[in-house]
Amino acid sequence: MSGTADLRRRIDQALGHAPADLVIKGARTLDVITGALLDGDVAVCGDRIVGTCADYSGAVEIDGRGKVVVPGFIDTHVHCESTLVTPAEFDRCVLPRGTTTAICDPHEICNVLGEAGLRYFLDGALGTAMDLRVQLSSCVPATELETAGARLDAADLARHRGHPKVIGLAEFMNFPGVLAKDEAVLEKLAAFQDGHIDGHSPLLTGKPLNAYLACGIRNCHETTGPEEALEKLRKGMQILIRDGSVSKDVHALAPIISAETSPLLGLCTDDRNPLDIAEEGHLDHLIRSAIRRGAPMAHVYRAATWSAAQGFGLRDRGLVAPGRRADLVLLDDLEACAVSQVISAGRVVGPEIFAGRAAPAPVGLGSVKLDPVAVEDFHAPTSGPTGPVIGVIPGKIITAALTATLPWRDGCRHPDPDQDILKICVFARHGVNRNVGRAFVRGFGFRGGALASSVGHDSHNICVVGDNDADMAAAVNRLIALQGGFVAIRNGQVAGEIALPLAGLMSLQPFEQVADDLRTLRRAVKAMGCPLPEPFIQLAFLPLPVIPHLKITDRGLVDVDRFELIAA
Repeated sequence: MSGTADLRRRIDQALGHAPADLVIKGARTLDVITGALLDGDVAVCGDRIVGTCADYSGAVEIDGRGKVVVPGFIDTHVHCESTLVTPAEFDRCVLPRGTTTAICDPHEICNVLGEAGLRYFLDGALGTAMDLRVQLSSCVPATELETAGARLDAADLARHRGHPKVIGLAEFMNFPGVLAKDEAVLEKLAAFQDGHIDGHSPLLTGKPLNAYLACGIRNCHETTGPEEALEKLRKGMQILIRDGSVSKDVHALAPIISAETSPLLGLCTDDRNPLDIAEEGHLDHLIRSAIRRGAPMAHVYRAATWSAAQGFGLRDRGLVAPGRRADLVLLDDLEACAVSQVISAGRVVGPEIFAGRAAPAPVGLGSVKLDPVAVEDFHAPTSGPTGPVIGVIPGKIITAALTATLPWRDGCRHPDPDQDILKICVFARHGVNRNVGRAFVRGFGFRGGALASSVGHDSHNICVVGDNDADMAAAVNRLIALQGGFVAIRNGQVAGEIALPLAGLMSLQPFEQVADDLRTLRRAVKAMGCPLPEPFIQLAFLPLPVIPHLKITDRGLVDVDRFELIAA
């Protein structure tokens, strides 16, 4: 709480009796509530806005002529690990693009390292220039159909409720467990009934949706169609419209953005890598994409700011108004969301704002606890040539459940590149067991090679796809040597790679270097014939057994609709 001296300073600066600490002069301000463009200066004292719609003088003055001031953007759901860089580098990557608040769920690192991973993010959030908030990861492991590296129960999570960066309980992915009244699931929900609980309910509808919401769950970022969104909105659920590196839902959901719905909307990136951020943007990209698709401009900005803040209980931000946190974005063009300058908690964002930040030491080095693999580990014995195949849907993490007849020799099914069907395997990598899941997938489109990743949502076992066992083995063994990352093997040779040694999820390099490495890797995989824009991220979601319809884990093929393992 501010002391009386701070309040006196605010009053004097708001009345104009003393120069404000910082003033934006000559800009117009977007009122995200009414949609009006307002004339007048914006005055800041410390980290608070103290004046609007009037003339002010300041110790520091920014020339805003020809620009529009909007509230700082709020990413309502993000896994910083999916940017492949540390929280400090995520901060440096997205804050200059106008994202002044991000609400992260560190369940990727928690599924590898447990509380040690959670503490790493809590400590890291204390040092970022942006306001990085942390949700306590609810699904570690996400389900019992896979092998994670750790387990967090209700008591483990409750210990961290009082941390200054914690909002509440992170996305409750295990909606089948909720509906089945699983005791461990209900214990976590019960522990947070007086707080915020994030949701995750793809394609859930009718009475099952009612039951899910009856447990105090507030929102969903997995909504992919207008009818699904409207039912959830009618039932009071906040819809977080997502556009990540794979899941791109803005085009489908932009039509639902209106004056009536925008108070119950938000925008989020979920999983977005630094190359996409460099080439397209972050929340600024989502805003201009929604406007370009016909969504009313003021209501898009409302969803990205005030509505997002309201949905998470952040009452101190989301408006350019006196008393609010001074998170401000100056735009050269409102419709194009062309970011010119950013102010975070009253500080102008530039290189100096990132200097001297305290960052925790890396954790999870050496987390890939898998012995080298052999070609024989990839053999896929079946009772016949015909069986299930996972169907990749570009731009979606939902998959199709297909059936195909493949070459069958020596009691094993084999890939058939002519049908665009490759083998996919998942190797347990946490040292808990030596499980290997084997199946087949359509949609990667390449020949003569393999792709392997230590990023495999959400348990992050090693995933590999390829058209021959030798290249698949080479890819996995290279990942083991790197202690995590992405690897592309073409005809027995490394065609491209990125090392992600921090928990097998994140690089220790600056985000610019990671973006360059991703660019090189993308070219290598495209040269193999893969048509997917983000093949490694697409691969990383194939082991996620809470997203319909057919997935694979280290325990085998999963029919998500029935929530059970099936024969491959």
